[in-house]
Amino acid sequence: LQPFGEWCNLQPKDAAKMPESAWKLLFYSLSWSYGIYLLFFTDYPFFHDPPSVFYGWKKGMEVPRDIGIAYLLQCSFYGHSIYATAYMDTWRKDSVVMLLHHVVTLTLIASSYAFRYHNVGILVLFLHDVNDVQLEFTKLNVYFKHRGGVSHRLNDIVSNLGCLTFSVSWFWFRLYWFPLKVLYATCYSSLQLVPDIPFYFFFNALLLVLTLMNIYWFLYIVLFVGKVLLGQMQEVTDVREYDVEDSRRATARKREAELQLPSALKEGMHLKNGLVKDKRL
Repeated sequence: LQPFGEWCNLQPKDAAKMPESAWKLLFYSLSWSYGIYLLFFTDYPFFHDPPSVFYGWKKGMEVPRDIGIAYLLQCSFYGHSIYATAYMDTWRKDSVVMLLHHVVTLTLIASSYAFRYHNVGILVLFLHDVNDVQLEFTKLNVYFKHRGGVSHRLNDIVSNLGCLTFSVSWFWFRLYWFPLKVLYATCYSSLQLVPDIPFYFFFNALLLVLTLMNIYWFLYIVLFVGKVLLGQMQEVTDVREYDVEDSRRATARKREAELQLPSALKEGMHLKNGLVKDKRL
């Protein structure tokens, strides 16, 4: 994907970040499409009937092959994402939270498979992947707005529309449907259908941590919308991003300024040095 960015004459910063977003868009599009297939084109009723994720639940039950494939893909992706966020991707203001998100997600995927809560996992992944598809698609259009030294109006319009739909869908899928369907099923329905269900508190604690992180990132969305409404931003950008090198230069300049002596003191030191030199002569 890097040669493609160079061929499109992207700006250097955008060309460096484009491959990351393009790869994520490809994966999340495939994973979310597969989630749509499982929930709406098979006999699984999990989306329309969330308590059904625990119908017939028992220890050591067999995991259906189609759900097992989804788990294999998601587990491998988030395992790699922990390494990629730390060593490959552009460092952002929320990268530490992103690392925590990947660790929690990977733990949820592995533990839900081991505890045979795989039906819940498919529902969780479906409700989260849609936002990642919109996010990466919008970011790609932001990167492609300025290429070849020319500003492209179409990419600007698409990025604005993508930002709007992303904001709405984040709230709808992660802050409305997620508690309504997933947390209701795991916190309440699970005890009604399987009174002695194991690892109840552990599993729900991880889901609650995931909910808190969704709220945390939603604050970034609110911050972005507020800046746009107040006229502090003229175009769509990622408010989480900052250039690491620019940040280092700014820090170095700040330290250098702090070490600079007042001009009067400098003149006094130069005069003193001159007197000492004259005495030596």
